[in-house]
Amino acid sequence: MSTLTPSNPRRSAWSVLRRIQKEGCYADQTMDRELSEGGLSGPDRGLFAELVFGVLRRQGTLDYILSEFLKQPLGKLEPQVLILLRLGLYQLVYLDRIPHSAAVNETVNLAKQGVPRASGLVNAVLRNYLRRKDAVIFPDPLAAPAASLAARHSHPLWLAQQWLDQLGPVEAEGLAEASSSPPPLTLRVNTLRTNRQELLQRLADSGIEAAPCSFSPLGIRVAGRHNIPGLPGFREGLFAVQDEASQIAGFLLDARPGERVLDACAAPGGKATLLAQLMENRGELIATDISRSKLPLIRESAERLGMTIITPRAADLRHEEVLPAGSFDRILLDAPCSGLGVIRRNPEAKWRLSPDDLVRLSTTQKVLLEQVATLLKPGGALVYSTCSTAVEENEAVVRDFLSRRDDYVLENLQDAFPEYAQLLSPEGMFRAWPHRHGMDGFFAARLRKRER
Repeated sequence: MSTLTPSNPRRSAWSVLRRIQKEGCYADQTMDRELSEGGLSGPDRGLFAELVFGVLRRQGTLDYILSEFLKQPLGKLEPQVLILLRLGLYQLVYLDRIPHSAAVNETVNLAKQGVPRASGLVNAVLRNYLRRKDAVIFPDPLAAPAASLAARHSHPLWLAQQWLDQLGPVEAEGLAEASSSPPPLTLRVNTLRTNRQELLQRLADSGIEAAPCSFSPLGIRVAGRHNIPGLPGFREGLFAVQDEASQIAGFLLDARPGERVLDACAAPGGKATLLAQLMENRGELIATDISRSKLPLIRESAERLGMTIITPRAADLRHEEVLPAGSFDRILLDAPCSGLGVIRRNPEAKWRLSPDDLVRLSTTQKVLLEQVATLLKPGGALVYSTCSTAVEENEAVVRDFLSRRDDYVLENLQDAFPEYAQLLSPEGMFRAWPHRHGMDGFFAARLRKRER
């Protein structure tokens, strides 16, 4: 058995997973803190990230398997012991390059150092799995489709049922699988400083495999894992990290040079900088967020990319008279949402959400849409978007708004953006899916305010 050191990636992963479970914090921020405080380097950093995100993505499947080898319910276990079992089992089930003996021994060593009384249990469960893994039987897809989807692809039961109702069994299977897989790394070329072909060439010269995105004319998909600030062109502001679906949602606003544009709920600034780029850095772009502490993120992105028209501002747009009525040519409302379309990026979120959260969030979304609608000039365009797959947060919010506002109409985006036909519904609303299009789950609708 190897001796665990303070910078051991398994111990760091256990520490982060315990903190996420206890404090409800975000995985990426907690991992960044652990990396800044610890001594992980090289392959250890990669294993650390794989273990944290892997356990969070596959938690449901891991728990289903563990329940087959434990006499007591999982809820009766100490949380730190359950997390340790998930950590060890993840290596046995999903990581082919780690010898089974190493995965078991290192996990038992962790138990001996952190929870000695549980080391025997950890050893017994993991070794029992290795002996009897072929006996694990998942729920039958025909007899119990939601339970089967949830157990095999690691999603909450309610979400599996929602996807089945929404998409049917074949597509729900594809979406569930894609939503538990690692997401792609997608860049957005900053055309104020370079073009896509030049950046692709620069990446290739550095030995980095990359290719143009299928739909976004500014998108580049990069293969493999990378330290973003270390990528060629980052410090010069040649690109921003932004998923292709998020890029397209920004394109749909069709912001133009010289206009006055509002990006509501703008942090961390991905769409704000895209809009400034499309405006050729001419005009005025107000980027608001309810959290004052997030405004520096917008400023830092704008400065790195060389965009000077963005004015970050703290504002709660649920309240009236925060900004002058009828003062913007275009508005992007990327509303706070459940994030169901990006749970492959933020897998911890799916274990915290419930159907009640969708009801609560849709209420907030309706209020926000109603309030920002007052800020648009007659004839102006408003894009409402979310990174959720739920109808309650998307089409239902738009239809509720239109049922009460005869001064607004829904635009069919098929007319203005025929190049996105595969991504648009019959009504002309934007719908991107991880399993169909290889991008984040996203929704957008463009509303036009009638001329007086």
